[in-house]
Amino acid sequence: MVDSYLHVSAVIQCLLLATVIGVVVGILVYRSPAGSAVATALSSTVLTIPSFALLGILIPIVGLGVPPTVIALTLYSLLPIIRNTIVGLGAVDPAVTDAAKGIGMSRLRVLARVELPLAWPSILTGMRVATQMAMGILAIAAYAKGPGLGNLIFSGLSRVGSPTAVPQALTGTALIVVLALVLDGIYVIVGRLTTSKGIR
Repeated sequence: MVDSYLHVSAVIQCLLLATVIGVVVGILVYRSPAGSAVATALSSTVLTIPSFALLGILIPIVGLGVPPTVIALTLYSLLPIIRNTIVGLGAVDPAVTDAAKGIGMSRLRVLARVELPLAWPSILTGMRVATQMAMGILAIAAYAKGPGLGNLIFSGLSRVGSPTAVPQALTGTALIVVLALVLDGIYVIVGRLTTSKGIR
């Protein structure tokens, strides 16, 4: 139970951090094709680094435990959020923003009151994808003494040959799948509650 709570808690906290970073980056570059391409390429590059390798690089720098886990999960979560923020903001009809400016709204108010609400479904989709990725990647963070259900899986695998080894590893894996489905269901509910009926 404790491992399950720590697993979900770590994923949610890292997702919130990645969302703040990803949305800010998306806002800064979405009007620039070159900037969008660079931001997407850099965040894509992170995904080409195997989880074990990234953790192995981070451990000598920040040590074991929570720090390398948070950094790795945040980095791996950036791509879908940045990409979907750029796509969502880029899809906003210019006529809508021009009309908002025409009634005296400032650039920041147009962004906050018009563009971001219209891009929200796309951003939320990016968060859902990032969450599913993070749920699985966090299991590997047990290699760096990170929190979560990966410890249950690694503990089982380290005792292969004993009667409880495989059931323990399978239990950890099954719990990750179940928790990922629960979080995805929560995202669906959040989407319905926070998205205007006119843009669903």
